[in-house]
Amino acid sequence: MSKKKLSRFKELSGFDNTFEPEFSDVFSQNYFLKGKWNAEVFKNNNPIILELGCGKGEYTIGLAKHFPGKNFIGIDIKGARMWRGAKTAIEESIKNVRFIRTRIEHISSFFAPEEIDEIWLTFPDPQAKDRRYKKRLSSSRFLSAYQKVLKEKGIVHLKTDSKLLHDYTVQLADYNKIKILECTSDLYNSALNGPVKEIQTFYETQFLQKGMPITYLKLELPTELNIVENPDYENG
Repeated sequence: MSKKKLSRFKELSGFDNTFEPEFSDVFSQNYFLKGKWNAEVFKNNNPIILELGCGKGEYTIGLAKHFPGKNFIGIDIKGARMWRGAKTAIEESIKNVRFIRTRIEHISSFFAPEEIDEIWLTFPDPQAKDRRYKKRLSSSRFLSAYQKVLKEKGIVHLKTDSKLLHDYTVQLADYNKIKILECTSDLYNSALNGPVKEIQTFYETQFLQKGMPITYLKLELPTELNIVENPDYENG
């Protein structure tokens, strides 16, 4: 590991806006803040929004600035990247944002049922090879995990440059009769406005410079629905 990464890991461990639990703290048991994020961390009753696979935290930070009346938590396993977002939040005194360094598979250990209002998936790995549906963050496996922490009819956003991932998620929603609130295969040539266009990650700007279309999908997820894969779906 490079000295730069080691330095960032060390600094990250001292940030008061970042949580880095041990694997044993969340595997097959609940994290001590489960159900208490509003009361003990944010000290308010504002809605809580997650960004899963937040990387450098650009979207988490951008959303927190746009919506000071909401709370945001960025989650990622890669601490050297997360360091950037956490440090920016400290430098700019952004009080409504926190970060958790953990695997997304463990979110039900961190949050109680109906503790979360919305989830953002921004440019996740499309897992294009070998029909690895279960690893896609918009797969039936992960949507079922989100149901355990989202409020009834909670919102899931997917913003991606991957047509394969976008189309896969649309067909999955259609197959399970999940309500699609907004959907576009070319965001920047659509009528949609607001933060979904205004906030851009570093990689997103690169995609746009190359003329690559950005897709966007907004789902309303019922908590009691049994979500399954479409057996007739063929990977594109």
